[in-house]
Amino acid sequence: MLMRSPNLVKMVGANFLCVVLLVEIIVVMSGHSFGANGLSMNYYLTSCPFAEQIVRNTVFRALQADPTLAAGLVRMHFHDCFVEGCDGSVLIDSTNDNTAEKDSLANLSLRGYEVIDAAKEELERMCPGVVSCADIVAMAARDSVFLAGGPLYGIQKGRKDGRRSKVEDTFNLPPPTLNASQLITKFRQHGFSAEEMVALSGAHTLGVARCRSFKNRLSGVDPTLDKDFAKTLSETCSSGDDAELAFDATRNSFDNLYFNALQRKAGVLTSDQTLYADTRTRGFVNGFALNQATFFRRFQWAMVKMGTLDVKQGSRGEVRRNCHKFN
Repeated sequence: MLMRSPNLVKMVGANFLCVVLLVEIIVVMSGHSFGANGLSMNYYLTSCPFAEQIVRNTVFRALQADPTLAAGLVRMHFHDCFVEGCDGSVLIDSTNDNTAEKDSLANLSLRGYEVIDAAKEELERMCPGVVSCADIVAMAARDSVFLAGGPLYGIQKGRKDGRRSKVEDTFNLPPPTLNASQLITKFRQHGFSAEEMVALSGAHTLGVARCRSFKNRLSGVDPTLDKDFAKTLSETCSSGDDAELAFDATRNSFDNLYFNALQRKAGVLTSDQTLYADTRTRGFVNGFALNQATFFRRFQWAMVKMGTLDVKQGSRGEVRRNCHKFN
């Protein structure tokens, strides 16, 4: 999907920056430049004016080389924000006396750390000690969605990096076996409605799932699972727990085909298919499957909202020099 001509790379990069600036100008004019959480659309305007461009260029180069990283960067942002808030805690390496979030079973398959590191390295050369790792993760996820064909949304910046990263905190991440009731409850705890939860689940239009995450659906009769698709799941798992299956037919493109798959009872995870099986969420699935523009709008706002979860400010956080270590 991503273009590889050097001239096209420059052209798309320039156009993308213009769109980013336009989106942020619109948000500012709408009165949303500064948030109650201390974040700001123009947080780095004077301290590091090229921060957005540096992150965007880094993500663009990474996706040119490996388009599958888009899914990894979006998932990383979700796993960061749902544990201790959007504070870059998912990036911290474990030490002899602390097992960090990234070594949780739920996070072992996360990808894209090298993209965050590359952006941070360049930012430290240009603006040392200014741009937080948490903001880089948020911007990288935003850029990945857009470069994969999805909507562009403006995000506020100014998140500080957290000083805690413990494996036990990741137990709050929603596992792939949850039903709709459990998902609604889990997301409500973070302030999300059922519709916003379904919209965020649409991020599964990117990427793959491993057999260990869906083999539970093969142990008995699952009335929500299409029989032919059940064979596909079974064939995938015949290659082992690490065998991968895409969530929809366009694993590297951000679109609404994920919701079309749910309508066909071809959702990969229990937590995917339950969104169509449950009457409280089926209407949202149908709506997003019918109208991609509606899905994009709902996804934009849900992602902006997620990016403000428990942000650290002032003495509650820091700007790490190295994203993998506390200062």
